[in-house]
Amino acid sequence: MKSFTGWSASALALSLALTGCNKPAEPSQTAESAAPAAVADTAPLQDTNFNPAYKDYLKTLASDEFQGRMPATPGEEKTINYISEQFKRIGLKGIDGDSYLQPVSLVRIDPKEVSSLKLSGDKFNAELTYKEQMMAWTTQVQEQVEVKDSEMVFVGYGIVAPEYNWNDYEGLDVKGKTVVMFVNDPGFATKDPALFTGNAMTYYGRWTYKFEEAARHGAAMALIIHETEPASYGWQVIAGGSPTKFDLINPNKNMDRSVVEGWLTTESAQQLFASMNTDIEAMRQKALSKDFAPMPLNVKASVSVKSHISELTSNNVMGYIEGSEKPDEVVLYMAHWDHLGVDFSNPNDKVFNGAQDNASGTAAVIAMAEHFASQPKPKRSVAFLAVTAEERGLLGSAWYAKNPVFPLNKTVAGINMDVMNVYGPMKDMVVVGYNNSELEKTLTKYSEQQGRYVAPEPSPEHGSFYRSDHFNLAKVGVPMLYAKGGIDSFAHGKEWGMAQKKDYNSCCYHKVADEFSDSWDLGGAQQDMAVFYRVGNDIANSAQWPNWFEGREFRAIRDASLAK
Repeated sequence: MKSFTGWSASALALSLALTGCNKPAEPSQTAESAAPAAVADTAPLQDTNFNPAYKDYLKTLASDEFQGRMPATPGEEKTINYISEQFKRIGLKGIDGDSYLQPVSLVRIDPKEVSSLKLSGDKFNAELTYKEQMMAWTTQVQEQVEVKDSEMVFVGYGIVAPEYNWNDYEGLDVKGKTVVMFVNDPGFATKDPALFTGNAMTYYGRWTYKFEEAARHGAAMALIIHETEPASYGWQVIAGGSPTKFDLINPNKNMDRSVVEGWLTTESAQQLFASMNTDIEAMRQKALSKDFAPMPLNVKASVSVKSHISELTSNNVMGYIEGSEKPDEVVLYMAHWDHLGVDFSNPNDKVFNGAQDNASGTAAVIAMAEHFASQPKPKRSVAFLAVTAEERGLLGSAWYAKNPVFPLNKTVAGINMDVMNVYGPMKDMVVVGYNNSELEKTLTKYSEQQGRYVAPEPSPEHGSFYRSDHFNLAKVGVPMLYAKGGIDSFAHGKEWGMAQKKDYNSCCYHKVADEFSDSWDLGGAQQDMAVFYRVGNDIANSAQWPNWFEGREFRAIRDASLAK
């Protein structure tokens, strides 16, 4: 998921009102209160041709020849060979002798049969139908799983967040039980900036976190109540897509996960709560109370899932420039190389070329490596990582986070490039996950040198920071920057820039229409790469260790790793 992907018209309109600032806000300052920077009316000409070869890399990766860059297909083989060839030509060091490949072991879980979700109690009995009233799946690597007569417990938001003094599981044993919870977090529900981070989603609001937390507590099944606004997407996004799940192959075959994960529709949750003479709004108010205690629902749940299991291997691609003074310390540039492959049922255009998403970012990794290689060797090492299976759940980056080439406590910082700006120079440099890390100070410094300002993402409540590859590195403490040119076009203004993003979302995102165009103005991507180069080069040639701001959910993890 990308920061601009899925922007609604209202969210895009809101972005016009959110402005940048002369320096990153302190942690207590909200994005909306940041003051705008003064910028020139016309774009400075510097940096719009940062690396002239960028266009060729982008055009090649987005061509039909690469067959949509689907993992574990001939399209992958062409892609990883091409990236490796460029890294070798540039002179990067390999990570395994002369090889730039890091094999990634994946499992594909195809549900063949999912039963209805049977709910039974003294006052309530129902059978919720698959896809229409509920969604259920398993990430355990088993051909058949079953949850039978599992006691259901309402756990509010399903959050354990010590830094916010919040524990929805306090005093509760849910081993073997089914937990039911709201999506997003209490800050979004109240819009109170003093509660979590107010309207901006934290990691605790993401559905992925809620399943992870439920598993840590031993829940047999975890069900999230779907609501369109806090989820930021409708039920059809959950039920209408492919039910196939991909995951990493772990030695324990994911047996530490809940047996079943899934969602309930709003209507299904209303029926369940009505059996207790209450409703969703009343339960939400209970969940928001500081005195909240988990509530038994006096209902038992049963469901079974039969799946077809297949294992496959894909590859991350990585090369690096060894530092002249501190070769064991590294600055990381990353992007995902994969996309959606080929739609053989389409009689006209079968290839999901993924030009913007994310041939543009992969080409930027190559262009960045080439530029670094042409400069004096940095004091710290600089690594360039193209990861696989982002479109399947950020899996390549998750594998790297578990199997890092450079130790995580020696990875000084990272920059993620996902969907580059192809609409010309923009005044705003939008930070996804604004006000999270000290990297924003360096980003602001070099953005201002281009006559630009740093701005927050327009819809922080959607949690876009947690939906791209940098997040897996953030989860293990590494300070990560995810930024890109926004909508405030130097040449055409904000309304025009907003229209371009809106058009891409409607016509091209995850569709075969995401193709390379010679009409694109890549001067904006070139300027962004120039800023990213300077940020990374600054850190690579310094003794600084940028960190997360105090109070952010990854700060304690980073501090602990650096203390080792």
